[in-house]
Amino acid sequence: MSKKIVVFTGAGVSAESGLGTFRDTDGLWERYQLEDVCTAEAWQRNPQLCVEFYNMRRRDALAAEPNLAHKAIARLQDLFPDTQVITQNIDNLHERAGSRNVLHLHGEITKLRSQKNPHDTVNIEGWEQHYGDLHPDGSILRPHIVFFGEDVPNFSRACEIASEADIMIVVGTSLNVYPAASLLMYAPAHAEIYLVDINEPNLSYYGDRVGHIQALATEGVPVLVEALLESM
Repeated sequence: MSKKIVVFTGAGVSAESGLGTFRDTDGLWERYQLEDVCTAEAWQRNPQLCVEFYNMRRRDALAAEPNLAHKAIARLQDLFPDTQVITQNIDNLHERAGSRNVLHLHGEITKLRSQKNPHDTVNIEGWEQHYGDLHPDGSILRPHIVFFGEDVPNFSRACEIASEADIMIVVGTSLNVYPAASLLMYAPAHAEIYLVDINEPNLSYYGDRVGHIQALATEGVPVLVEALLESM
């Protein structure tokens, strides 16, 4: 009987492809305040600024390339098709590396959505959205992003997936962004949990359940995947 593998990734994976994070102190993020571009209130107050911000994020995401961590995760999924990827990232680097079954918790930069129905999305060609473009239902399209303060619609499904894991691999996340950080709590008692991150998140809640590989994602994930493949 094959094991159910769940891979949960955060910004640290995309950062190694050159994409900035909210915790960066330079580049794109330094020019904006989160409350001006990443909240529902910001969208109501100045939607054009939000569109400009996500256009630049989309441009950068489309120019980036999947890295060795993305590719190692895709290889794991090739050999174990039941492997599920859950990501906090809004780029499509997992998909471009070859991964399937990717659940995006915080939205997808390559899609726009209806303001009437958050589940009704359309793909965007290229990187540039023009504010005022309409969804077929007549509402103005907005980035398909979960803004700060909004519900995370895929979180319940992510919890169900985590609760079925035999092996859970967590990569490139500070475990500080909730509710996503609480996913580890849903892993069953028998599950093996591995964390690949260059930093040292507080894992005291989990006792000795989590094996911490203190390395960059591009270094630690390929090594871990090879070790898992040899053991199964």
